Amino acid sequence: MKKIVAITSCPVGVAHTYMAAENLENAGKEMGYDVKVETHGSIGVENRLTASDIAQADGVIIAADTKIDKSRFNGKPVIECGVQEGIHHPEDLIQKIADGRAERYQSMEVSEESAQAGEDSLGQKIYRSLMKGVSYMVPFVVTGGLLIAVSLSLGGHPTPEGLKVPEGTMWSTMLTLGGAAMGLMVPILSAFIAESIADRPGLVPGFIGGMLAANGSLYGSTANAGFIGGIITGFLAGFIALAIKKVKVPKALQSIMPIIVIPILTTLIVGFLFIYVIGGPVAWLFTSLTHFLAGMQGGSQVILAMILGAMIAFDMGGPFNKVAFLFGSGLIADGNYSVMGPIAVAICIPPLALGVASLLLKNRYTKAEREAGKASLAMGLFGITEGAIPFASTDPLRTIPSIVVGSMVGSVIAILSGVTDHVAHGGPIVAVLGAVDNVLMFFVSVIVGIAVTVLMLSFLKPKLQVAGPVTGATHVDENITEEKISHSEQSQLNVMDLLADESITLDLADDSKDSAITDLASRLVNTGNVAELETFKDDIYAREGESTTGIGMGIAIPHAKSALVKKPSLAFGRSTKGLDWQSLDGETAKLIFMIAVPENNQDDIHLKILQSLSRKLMDQDFRQALLNAPTKEDVKNLLKEI
Repeated sequence: MKKIVAITSCPVGVAHTYMAAENLENAGKEMGYDVKVETHGSIGVENRLTASDIAQADGVIIAADTKIDKSRFNGKPVIECGVQEGIHHPEDLIQKIADGRAERYQSMEVSEESAQAGEDSLGQKIYRSLMKGVSYMVPFVVTGGLLIAVSLSLGGHPTPEGLKVPEGTMWSTMLTLGGAAMGLMVPILSAFIAESIADRPGLVPGFIGGMLAANGSLYGSTANAGFIGGIITGFLAGFIALAIKKVKVPKALQSIMPIIVIPILTTLIVGFLFIYVIGGPVAWLFTSLTHFLAGMQGGSQVILAMILGAMIAFDMGGPFNKVAFLFGSGLIADGNYSVMGPIAVAICIPPLALGVASLLLKNRYTKAEREAGKASLAMGLFGITEGAIPFASTDPLRTIPSIVVGSMVGSVIAILSGVTDHVAHGGPIVAVLGAVDNVLMFFVSVIVGIAVTVLMLSFLKPKLQVAGPVTGATHVDENITEEKISHSEQSQLNVMDLLADESITLDLADDSKDSAITDLASRLVNTGNVAELETFKDDIYAREGESTTGIGMGIAIPHAKSALVKKPSLAFGRSTKGLDWQSLDGETAKLIFMIAVPENNQDDIHLKILQSLSRKLMDQDFRQALLNAPTKEDVKNLLKEI
């Protein structure tokens, strides 16, 4: 069988990374290719390509929105594209390799022509750099935004100017912390755009340039240049640093170039350019735009809301979505919350609408899609638009127009009814936390947007055929997925090596979550793999305090990395009635897996086991089999599949 190697990576989240990997692997099987994919996800690099893998490959596919080192692929046919191409068009990418249409990659030292040809990918470099900056900026926006939301909702008092928090209170301190995090948004965006272009020499000038963009007083402006200025300083710093890097200097100076010469020269150039040439006009433009948007009425507001709603829904976390989101969040700093209101509505409509559609239009969605719909609903509640991607990737021509129209309708209702959002985030979570004004109309806007989307899908999406090729195709697809999961995960670890007979109970006490944790932890202590019970339980509870380990669908996976653990171990308990685990979907937990890992473990094995369990437990038949298994031996036989 012919071989292809690939790399997938996404700067925002792990969803795109693994969706692209799965689609490339499955498309390869259908086309007669063995495709090995190295994923750069949230737990680091997995399924790493070896020198032998690369040597035997007919070509390389890099579907990534982050910077990937291509030096190991020197001399190989290489196709580079965004991660969404890997999700939506894996067959086309593989076919390009098969047809010999991929150009051979050569490093700069080997081929000057290749370096010149690299200029053709300037647009791709700009896109990737912007996405990297955004990915590092998002945690600051979310942290700052939610701190502000909590302080306003719990400590704020309504005034004609909006919610006000009394000075000297705990909530005032929280508001200050949130403001500090939001204040770093532009510098971080600028710094990592520059770093993506010029590596570390671009980081400092990018950060300083972002500080300039965020502080209008430095260039005589009453308003700062906001995120637009941050994007400009990021690209300026990156490309200027890159140009200086290419200047040939004596060997005596080479060692100080990246840590002294390049950062200082670049900072001076960017600083003087921004203060004396760019900063003023950009700040004026941004201020004028803010005043223009604040004064929009009637039809102008409708057009603005329609455009923003369409951009948010169109690519669900991609560049159009990010531009609209940054536009709205950038205006918050100047006190214009009316634009973020319709954006907050549009953000959650695609995942919520498709989750609802998968439940109401059951004869139009496969079993796997209906399962994905549950996760989509949960993601929509917390403002994660990417929850809609599984549906859009399988049926884009019907799904994307539906969610775009639904989001446009919801956004228009929101802006006309005065819905505003004080934080750079969306979804019902911001309304619950008190960051939204006119909460009733916020939910009305969301519900109407969902209804419009579902209605369109009911007309556009055909019913599934009960028999024939469709059923067979679905069956084959599920088998391929299961085969892939089994193969990849078993190659990384053997779950049964971690599970002893005495660590299994099929009659877990139904008293409470606490009693279940005590029961399972005691079993691990009795195996000799955990030294002491109470302190280990404290470690388990510390992890529970970060976020619930109830992942939904009747499953909980409490886990800890502890100095008391002698070797990685696993315990399993089954509750007949179910335990309240504060799961994301509100369901009780009936299948509980406890994972214990030594503190000095170097392989992040607990993360790999979590990933293995989570992926396998998405199979409803497998979960039901575990619930129905009459003996421990039957449970062990089922768990051998992981």
